Amino acid sequence: MKLTRRTFVASTAATALIGLRPAAAAEEKIVRFGMPQDFTKIYTFVTAEYSQGQRDYFSLTNARGGVGGYKIVADVSDHANDLPRAIEAYERLKREGMVLCDPLSTPVARALVSRALEDKVNLVTAFSGRSDAADGSVFPYVMPLSPNYWTQAGLIVDFFRQQDKDLKGKKIVLVHIDTPFGKEPIPIFQALSQKLGYTFETFPYTPPGNDQAAIWPQVRRAKPDWVVFWGAGVGQTTALSEAIRNGIPMDRLSSSVWLSESDMDVVGKDAAKGVIKVEPCASGRSPKVIADILKEVAGKGQGAGPEAKIGTAYYNYGVMMGAIMVEGVRVAAAKAPNGPVTGPWLNDGLTSITDFTAEGLLPAMTVTKEDHQGGGKGRIARWDGTKFAPQTDWFSANQDVVWGEIKKSAETFKTTGK
Repeated sequence: MKLTRRTFVASTAATALIGLRPAAAAEEKIVRFGMPQDFTKIYTFVTAEYSQGQRDYFSLTNARGGVGGYKIVADVSDHANDLPRAIEAYERLKREGMVLCDPLSTPVARALVSRALEDKVNLVTAFSGRSDAADGSVFPYVMPLSPNYWTQAGLIVDFFRQQDKDLKGKKIVLVHIDTPFGKEPIPIFQALSQKLGYTFETFPYTPPGNDQAAIWPQVRRAKPDWVVFWGAGVGQTTALSEAIRNGIPMDRLSSSVWLSESDMDVVGKDAAKGVIKVEPCASGRSPKVIADILKEVAGKGQGAGPEAKIGTAYYNYGVMMGAIMVEGVRVAAAKAPNGPVTGPWLNDGLTSITDFTAEGLLPAMTVTKEDHQGGGKGRIARWDGTKFAPQTDWFSANQDVVWGEIKKSAETFKTTGK
């Protein structure tokens, strides 16, 4: 996929804001989002599907007249997971009036934290970035708005406990990309190993992860009771393929949120049957908002990508995050209908979201000025050969341990800036 910079504006009315009719632009009330993301280096199809979901949701919103009197303008570009390029995109978007930035990359998000805090631009770190950014008292403008990696690790371990009843004496191994993103969950696995009595080992691999042949025989020889693999894009399909080749039982193998139907197409739908993952929102086309997009956006030829991807995991993640952002705008507009539209204006809306489900797409989330994660709920789903089937209800787990790490790490950032 070749992409350098493209401006996607959802709906024909909002398209005028990009310069087709300057006079009309002055009459519109807009909220500008920046989406510099990685379409070409590591996350590739992950980003493509996530971005498609976001843009389709913004199109749905704008086609219905906007939200709170405002239209959503989304500027999407490719940073290729390159920090100088991402920072350049951020600075350009800031000059153009961006009040929210979603880079969908842990290294990029980490690099932008200090700028976003100083500029008061809402930095969305969905399923990425620093887990300690859940602490809004220290990171007022960094907004995970989703189960962070520490929470996901806590959910995974609790599911293992539910299955085995007791993890004492068991062994859990983590196969992960050797980057800050890959290392992010390690503190929680370690803390829970001390609490629950299991042993824990890590097996890092060199990014982007397309060669893991030497790692997985070591995993097999370690004789783990449970295996977690932690990467994205090609790293995930390679890990899953190697796990299958080395005879790792699929029903004892778990991913974070980064596993999708597209990965199953690569690996083999039947071969991967039984593998589990964390779900932050429902997959499939049954949620009302997905059905509405099919009818009101894709059905009218206004979709942002292949219709076949609508309802897949990464697509629905994009819809989830787009819906949360728009809800933030709705709340902000209800509080201050005439703005002005600034980072603090939107931040006041985002941190006042209450019991939001996007019409059943996600578990009820409440965001506060103290908790930017939104409650930390998710569920575990298992690949049954055709779809990810939920194995649990929405739940949270080990949040005492997670928040202990959040507070400790946030305090370090507060005193050192790191």
